[in-house]
Amino acid sequence: MPERKNNKTKKTCSFCGRTEDQVNLLITGLNGYICDDCAVQAYDIIKTTGLLNQGKGGDERFQLKEVPKPHEIKDYLDQYVIGQDEAKRYLAVSVYNHYKRLQQNVSDDGVEIEKSNIIMVGSTGTGKTLLARTIAKLLDVPFTIVDATVFTEAGYVGEDVESILSRLLQVADYDVEAAERGIVFIDEVDKIARKSDNPSITRDVSGEGVQQSLLKLLEGSMVNVPPKGGRKHPDQDYVHVDTKNILFICGGAFDGIERKIAQRLNTHVVGYNSVQNVRKIDKKDLMKYILPQDLKSFGLIPEIIGRLPVLTYLNPLDRDALRSILIEPKNSIIKQYVKLFEMDGIELTFDEDVFDLIVDKAMEYKLGARGLRSIVESVMMDAMFDVPSEKIKRFNVTLEYAKKQLDKAHLQKLGTE
Repeated sequence: MPERKNNKTKKTCSFCGRTEDQVNLLITGLNGYICDDCAVQAYDIIKTTGLLNQGKGGDERFQLKEVPKPHEIKDYLDQYVIGQDEAKRYLAVSVYNHYKRLQQNVSDDGVEIEKSNIIMVGSTGTGKTLLARTIAKLLDVPFTIVDATVFTEAGYVGEDVESILSRLLQVADYDVEAAERGIVFIDEVDKIARKSDNPSITRDVSGEGVQQSLLKLLEGSMVNVPPKGGRKHPDQDYVHVDTKNILFICGGAFDGIERKIAQRLNTHVVGYNSVQNVRKIDKKDLMKYILPQDLKSFGLIPEIIGRLPVLTYLNPLDRDALRSILIEPKNSIIKQYVKLFEMDGIELTFDEDVFDLIVDKAMEYKLGARGLRSIVESVMMDAMFDVPSEKIKRFNVTLEYAKKQLDKAHLQKLGTE
């Protein structure tokens, strides 16, 4: 009988049913008990819903330790990205203004600084994604890079556009307040262009449909986001994210937009003065003349162009720029290979003529900076295979060796065709 009495008086967790002997700590409430494990689980559930951050005072302004000036941002980008001064200036100013907008005080004059989303246009391998990745290292705010090619309209196979905010939440460690002052870089935005300039009669679920879904995100509204990403379903708890202060930077290659620009420039040729103006046009670099109407001709809907007010372009890379990219930046391709060989205790050196050969081949392929890596890989493949097994301390790449390796690579390709 006494044993039965002891069992009745034993305290148990009201959630998991374990007794006080089976847990580390049992917290007593008015009508029940909770163990330490259940308390931790309850905290995690509340944290993922974002309720912890919703209660924080809205008057509290986001304070940064030190706001980098536009010149400082551009100087930092110069260490990693060669050229593209125009795009760097636009990006530096936009990011700096984003910081200032986060710190603005609520004043009586009614002036509220609104965000200016950016769209960057440039052919493949000119440095759009590299600019975004580099600036992410510098920033004090949550930053994420997403790919627009995976998005589809709600209800179809693929990802909803709300998954952009899910990734931003993950970067911000599910701190909703931090995520609401973040920066999102949407890469490959040209891949969601509609197929023709005319409005689609049938459903364009991966093109125009995605653009329409992006409108509310870009402008600024309260969006319901699934906390763990993925599809929405009725029984789910959502995190409410306000996109009003999230800066969106879009980038895309817009392959073929030069034809649209050329058509627009040629349609205005009337009279002697117009002919003179056409002669001044730099036909090798038409991207510098890009206007929002060219994006519309390419397939972006007018509503989305209006929500991306800052339009900048990246220059195609010339021979000098490619040579600089090959050897100058902190993270240049040549420095990466020198580091690889250094790990094996081998000093790798290149003759100056080799760089000229690599750049000439890259200009032939017209793949921008990405083409450099594939060429250097072809030159170095045999060396990377053989040299670690040989007992040598130094390996020098000569022009003859590089030519031999490239010819060998090309012959192999011809043999497979």
